[in-house]
Amino acid sequence: MELKSKTPTGPIEQRWDNHRFNIKLVNPANKRKYSVIIVGSGLAGASASATMAELGYNVKCFCFQDSPRRAHSIAAQGGINAAKNYQNDGDSVYRLFYDTVKGGDFRSRESNVYRLAQISVNIIDQCVAQGVPFAREYGGLLANRSFGGAQVSRTFYARGQTGQQLLLGAYQALLRQVAGGKVQMFPRTEMLDLIVIDGKARGIVARNLITGKIESHLADAVVLGTGGYGNVFYLSTNAKGSNCTAIWRAYKRGAAMANPCYTQIHPTCIPVSGEYQSKLTLMSESLRNDGRIWVPKKKGDTRSPEQIPEDERDYYLERKYPSFGNLVPRDVASRNAKSACDEGRGVGEQGLGVYLDFSDAIKRLGKQSIRERYGNLFDMYERITGDNPYNVPMRIYPAIHYTMGGLWVDYNLMTTIPGLFAVGEANFSDHGANRLGASALMQGLADGYFILPYTIGDYLANTKLEKADASNPAAREAEKGVNEVTRRLLEIRGKRTVTSFHRELGKLVWDDCGMARTEAGLKKALQRVPELRDEFWKNVNVLGGGEELNQALENAGRVADFLEFGELMCLDALQRNESCGGHFREEFQTPEGEALRDDDNYSYVAAWEYGGPGKPPILNKEPLTFEYVHPSQRSYK
Repeated sequence: MELKSKTPTGPIEQRWDNHRFNIKLVNPANKRKYSVIIVGSGLAGASASATMAELGYNVKCFCFQDSPRRAHSIAAQGGINAAKNYQNDGDSVYRLFYDTVKGGDFRSRESNVYRLAQISVNIIDQCVAQGVPFAREYGGLLANRSFGGAQVSRTFYARGQTGQQLLLGAYQALLRQVAGGKVQMFPRTEMLDLIVIDGKARGIVARNLITGKIESHLADAVVLGTGGYGNVFYLSTNAKGSNCTAIWRAYKRGAAMANPCYTQIHPTCIPVSGEYQSKLTLMSESLRNDGRIWVPKKKGDTRSPEQIPEDERDYYLERKYPSFGNLVPRDVASRNAKSACDEGRGVGEQGLGVYLDFSDAIKRLGKQSIRERYGNLFDMYERITGDNPYNVPMRIYPAIHYTMGGLWVDYNLMTTIPGLFAVGEANFSDHGANRLGASALMQGLADGYFILPYTIGDYLANTKLEKADASNPAAREAEKGVNEVTRRLLEIRGKRTVTSFHRELGKLVWDDCGMARTEAGLKKALQRVPELRDEFWKNVNVLGGGEELNQALENAGRVADFLEFGELMCLDALQRNESCGGHFREEFQTPEGEALRDDDNYSYVAAWEYGGPGKPPILNKEPLTFEYVHPSQRSYK
């Protein structure tokens, strides 16, 4: 497999402009002759659908939810970054670029990251024009706050509902095109395979989740905006329906999977409360602006927080990282919380928690100011835990939140299958080994509103496409494969539930490929995951039939893919003998316990190629070069 990144050359600040000038355009009158399938309706998918339709293309948009409004993007609460420098605190496009490359532990493409920083300023203008109700200062300018990994305030927010409000903006732009007849929506429909004709992506096979009908949809190009694979861990902050099926089926059709071991552990989630919990809840990183994180200095201290005097508290982030304090990047904050709990200084019944304390901020700013900034988050925390965070500190612990790996894409966001594009969290492109806070919304909207509409036109203008419909042999073969998998799942009638397999897989990858990894643990997981997968296909129990509403069947297909994906994730983690960002191999750390990279041997994107049924995947490498931000040991002290 040859990885052509198509990264432009020249001064970095001019690369995107020059690239846009040099790519081929589609005549406006010809755009209506093309059709595009977009799978996913979150921020990336909805913004791409709306913009492509606005340009004149015919769009088919698919989502498994009952409405695009229920995409998981709605859960991103804290904010969206943009280098507007409204605060005059030293921010710039270059600083956002620098912070993102450094925060990603020098495992991302410089050109992509600089483009993201450039476009960030346009995103805010577009969303304001759409009516997104960002918070404002007294003088009328949009308000900003800080997130981890930055010393400037560049995060725009709509109280604690930023993702929801941005999604509503994209959703109404999408519905405008639905009403105009340029977008055809397919809710409650799940992509189960990719149709590849003459080496090009030309359509998908999808299951109507209400009727069970399997059918093919053809187009001139396919875009996947289906989010990340965090639910491989079973417990995560992702919506329960989030899955890797679309990108995994594309991988098995020839799209390379990049950096699957890069998963983000978010430091501010509500701790696990029991073995049979089904999901976790994220408390926004924005809380670290005013909340102070601490644990008791003494091991095994079970006193309530108000009984622990100030001189017996360890504000460990402020102590270890005086420059950034509680606003260190997510990977650093998460590892330090784990270390404190491993030392026996964790709080709560299970000892897996640290305090996020607002008492100082309330004394300084008043309860009303804190309520205005974080009120809905405080209400949500109280409803879930029964504790009032205005009176007692929150208890938080790291949890899986985002995945930086995904389908490999070039600068045009096209995968290794011509005509197949991936946007948002479904691709690997911008965050390296660690995503900085408030950058996910930025990337999803940059891809959908401002990058894909240009680059997909370049592909269509340069490619000769034959007419194809559902009678094409490739479409029939893909449909046949989907029907065969459905039949197999329904005929097993074993003794274990789908959920029990998923829960066991999740614990396995969390223990051995989660917040910390070791060679021995990864090898153990690589032995057990295939065993678990074999048992799944012999002993899973999927009730009901195929031609009806059957959520057990939907879930079984997704877990079957997680059982394959989990093995690749562990394999990727095992081959990377270094620590970087969200990938922390315990064998590779500095004397201070920080991640120790090996730039000489691992400064590359790992792009895995499907080897075929029963065969090992093939590792391809895209070397990373750094002309502007030279790799160095990350320090936030």
